[in-house]
Amino acid sequence: MALRLDSQIMYLKGVGPKLGDLFARKGLKTLRDLFEFYPRAFEDQRAARNIASLKPNDIVSIKATVVSVHSVNMGRSTRKMYDVVVRDASGQIHCKYFRVPYKGYFERFKPFSEVRVVGKVIEYRGRIEFHHPDIRDIDPDEENQDALIPLYTEIEGLATAKIMKLVRAGLAQIEEWPEEALPKWMREKYNLKARKDALMEMHHPDPLRAHEYVEFKSAAQRRLIFEEFFWLELFLAAKKSGFQKESAPLIQNAGEKLAGLEKSLPFPLTGAQKRVFAEIKADLETGHPMHRLVQGDVGSGKTLVSFMAAVYAAESGFQSCLMAPTEILAEQHYKNACKILEPLGVRVSLLVGKTKAADRREVLADLEAGNCDLIIGTHALIEADVQFKNLGLAIIDEQHRFGVEQRGILKTKGNSPHFLVMTATPIPRTLAMTVYGDLDVSIIDEMPPGRSPIQTRAIFENKRAQALQFMLEQLQKGRQAYFVYPLVEESEKIDLKNAVEEFEKLKAQFPKVTFGLLHGKMKPDEKDAVMNQFRRHEIQVLVSTTVIEVGVDVPNANIMIIEHAERFGLSQLHQLRGRVGRGEHKSFCILIMGYAVSEEGKMRTEFMEKTTDGFKISEFDLEMRGPGEFMGTRQSGLAGFKMANLVRDMELLQMAREAAFEVLKKDPSLVWPDNRPMKQELLREHGPAALASIA
Repeated sequence: MALRLDSQIMYLKGVGPKLGDLFARKGLKTLRDLFEFYPRAFEDQRAARNIASLKPNDIVSIKATVVSVHSVNMGRSTRKMYDVVVRDASGQIHCKYFRVPYKGYFERFKPFSEVRVVGKVIEYRGRIEFHHPDIRDIDPDEENQDALIPLYTEIEGLATAKIMKLVRAGLAQIEEWPEEALPKWMREKYNLKARKDALMEMHHPDPLRAHEYVEFKSAAQRRLIFEEFFWLELFLAAKKSGFQKESAPLIQNAGEKLAGLEKSLPFPLTGAQKRVFAEIKADLETGHPMHRLVQGDVGSGKTLVSFMAAVYAAESGFQSCLMAPTEILAEQHYKNACKILEPLGVRVSLLVGKTKAADRREVLADLEAGNCDLIIGTHALIEADVQFKNLGLAIIDEQHRFGVEQRGILKTKGNSPHFLVMTATPIPRTLAMTVYGDLDVSIIDEMPPGRSPIQTRAIFENKRAQALQFMLEQLQKGRQAYFVYPLVEESEKIDLKNAVEEFEKLKAQFPKVTFGLLHGKMKPDEKDAVMNQFRRHEIQVLVSTTVIEVGVDVPNANIMIIEHAERFGLSQLHQLRGRVGRGEHKSFCILIMGYAVSEEGKMRTEFMEKTTDGFKISEFDLEMRGPGEFMGTRQSGLAGFKMANLVRDMELLQMAREAAFEVLKKDPSLVWPDNRPMKQELLREHGPAALASIA
């Protein structure tokens, strides 16, 4: 039979049903799947070296003997860092893995076994080592010393050499190739190979271009990475195009209340706040739904910009809602809104889980009758009995904590309202173009005047007494402090300090200091009471868990001490640090590390010392953890990349996004003859939903 891309692997000569079933269990059913099972690395056997000759940034292949394999726990999760130590006659080197390449990877390596290590030499703390190299057993029949060998992820004992032979056999036997999906003008503009040629080269790499393949910069890889990004970006561009076809409330007025708001502020708006609000205002005046993401670092003034949008909507007779992830944050927004907006005649209400039944009925009645202009709340806002008279604007704070589903429910509560989503966890540009690629992005990149810089210091447990003495000195000056712990109570599973136990110890150690305790297991009323005492300076030191990560604003608190800082993620550390530096006093953040700290934990805390820039922190965090874990869930589109890497391939991502939007601008329905294969491929990649917006 004639073989095509959609032919089953089992029909390939030398495979059969048994081997075909082995591939199918790995998710590889067709020849297309097999050809897109790309090499995970390449081995240039001509680059073989001994350990003593290695220098930082060298990309090499070494033949060595395994000395040991061990792992250490990292962070608060069950993740481990693996360290494979290998040696040859000239010396030894550590091979470190912060992520497991695949299940069972490390079980293969036994002491005294011979392996080949392929990777880039890294210098860390004055010592050379490998980070995430490719390690494989030495093949006794290893020959062809001048070749560039593609290395594949092994499939239940099916060696990489066998997989390579089957892939190459398939490429040789295929008789029918589909029409090229990317049009000629696009391939020429972005200097892309034809797909068939790229696939052939990928599995038959040219040894003379070994360095390009090892660094994922060969022409074949560029084409295949570009198209992975392109299909996602075309899907997002189509989705965005669908938004622009919908009708939404036309919000347009003279802005008298807005002018009143600006005049009432004790400080001028920053240039960034003015620019971002102008972008929001332009969206509200189009008559099509706004879908805008506002990014800004901790304390950059995003909430005020959202209040400005709500005032503008109210002046046009439309209601707004602001949904926050926690009751503490919702209540803080409510207090600020009442203080700033009610003098302008904007009616503000609060709806959270603990709202009493009688108050809740009154709030819901006002909302449905149109006697409320802005309602602030938590998930309580999306419950079935919450009905608006005229919802025009939905604001979602801390966007990463809510899913698409919540946005969908809010949409049903109005006639296609405008959406403004905000995050204080800065999102790397690559993720803004993928996970949030259907949103327009605004960045508040300027801090309000009067914000004092926060000095950060990472120390080990043996310097803890000095940190406590420093805290006492600040308390004597009339300041307040936070003490944050990773756990609420003692755990049998992990030996970490916990808030409840340490609260008692600190009280005993410093009897003249007033301490308060705050954690997620407390009842809402108890939490409120403690927070109000802290705000009124009746509590000097607040001992807490990460429940204070967002929404706590006490300008007099100027010192943040985080115990077991190595157990927290970078963005979490950045958020916690953002609780101080909110007043006129110089602020400090002290990160205390335990004794058993992983290398990754040290790298994170040391990076926090170097910068307070949330965007730099988020880029570093993405590089350390990878996109799936960075987002906390397997986001649509991100989990499916077979070769593309959001950190390494940012330039290609930008090109693919530009190309996708250009295509839909010229041919919104993809009906041009050159674009028909593209339309079919988009359907294959993302299903019928992808075509709904461009039909």
